[in-house]
Amino acid sequence: MTAYAVGHLTEVDTGPAIVGYLEGIDATLAPFSGKFRIHGGQPEKLEGDWRGHLIVIEFPDIEAARAWYASPAYREILDLRVRNSAGHVFLIEGASDDHRATDVLKDA
Repeated sequence: MTAYAVGHLTEVDTGPAIVGYLEGIDATLAPFSGKFRIHGGQPEKLEGDWRGHLIVIEFPDIEAARAWYASPAYREILDLRVRNSAGHVFLIEGASDDHRATDVLKDA
């Protein structure tokens, strides 16, 4: 099942370190078939407040997402982002093609 690395960065210091991170991240994704699906952009706010940047990276499955995050190549640049931004980052599995809204009630 498809999985995603999701980042909601609320503060980013766009200096040389973040530029270095951005210049290096694409190469870390390729071995794990990671692809940006959302990377910044201005959201069209419909409800609530929003600040920051949303990043969504798609992987073929949760194992690939975990392997990417733990990879030596990503670990080499990770500190560039961590020291120069604040926010939340997590991995999550996507829904199956046949998922229905009420499916979440089965696990409740």
